[in-house]
Amino acid sequence: METKDISIKPLTHFTEDEMMLRDAAADFAKSEIAPHVHEMDEQAKLKPELVKQFFEMGLMGIEIPEKYQGAGGTFFMSILAIEEIAKVDASTSVFMDVQNTLVNNAFINFGSDALNEKYLPRLALDTVGAYALSEAGSGSDAFSLKCRAEKKGDEYILNGNKLWITNGNEADIFLVFANVNPEAGYKGITGFVVERDFEGFSVGKKEDKLGIRASSTTELIMEDCRVPAENVIGEVGKGYKIAIETLNEGRIGIGAQMIGIAQGAFDAAVAYSKERKQFGKSISSFQGMQFQLAEMATKIEMARLLVYNAARLKEAGQPFLKEAAMCKYYASEVAEYVSSKAVEVFGGYGFVKEYPVEKFFRDSKIGKIYEGTSNMQLQTIAKLILKD
Repeated sequence: METKDISIKPLTHFTEDEMMLRDAAADFAKSEIAPHVHEMDEQAKLKPELVKQFFEMGLMGIEIPEKYQGAGGTFFMSILAIEEIAKVDASTSVFMDVQNTLVNNAFINFGSDALNEKYLPRLALDTVGAYALSEAGSGSDAFSLKCRAEKKGDEYILNGNKLWITNGNEADIFLVFANVNPEAGYKGITGFVVERDFEGFSVGKKEDKLGIRASSTTELIMEDCRVPAENVIGEVGKGYKIAIETLNEGRIGIGAQMIGIAQGAFDAAVAYSKERKQFGKSISSFQGMQFQLAEMATKIEMARLLVYNAARLKEAGQPFLKEAAMCKYYASEVAEYVSSKAVEVFGGYGFVKEYPVEKFFRDSKIGKIYEGTSNMQLQTIAKLILKD
């Protein structure tokens, strides 16, 4: 029987470009981000100079084509960079994750030539983007939007609020979903490119969160917000398609963030277990501790392979919906498990902010919630395995 070559690269084999970006992201995280992690977490704010450095490193436009001033890289390269940054700080990781896997990909896949020429160079070089789908009554039921858009001449007038918007404080470009025809249900949903200084648009309060505190999560307010008709992304009434496809990709990015959190917590736990002495020897010499560390390492590797597999499938143009749901679901489980165990390895020190593992634990919790809760991932997986 003839087998079909789907051209998927080996999961753990990296090209030279992939290794270069991975290593550059790791070095950047250790040298430039790490010294500010505690301060940013305490102040619940990204350092502006770090935002600038992310652009200078090319980390905000990894997949944007070179003709639009981007790095011209691949989806898998984005995933590797997200993972490396998350090993040090999840807040800055999700900052670049949303830009690359949601905002930039929406433009690349659905934007008109005119929109891409106008906005992609900005997103690659100096402008933060945000993705605005969620509302107070629209979470897992993503398409029950109350935000409305009405066509008036050569503009659309948007009214409504958005909640839980990552990068809300830093962004100047917002991809906003609103319904132009509520009677048509989800088939009225349309994507709009909204700039921060558009009339009738404002950013509301920033949420005070358990984890990823330096990442801004805000409300957006639209009161007769005027958006040029040419700023519709994709087709009118086809915004649901953009939302579905970008979130499917975004879930792989969240999976990468979660394995980064897990690896960061694990590395800290291993190092501490070698240093901490009890009964005259390091706690890493006790079999009970060794077994815990072995289990943590195994779970991380399983999660990483799920994430890499989903990313390679997506990159090869193969179906990846089930694998994206699986990797996000499992990686978020592993991040919470490993970071919790890391707190226990540190004992009392794991419970105080002087040591890094309590932050990894706090940061891990969001993985089961945003870009589709764990229950929604399980529903997607079940639906696909039972389809036939």
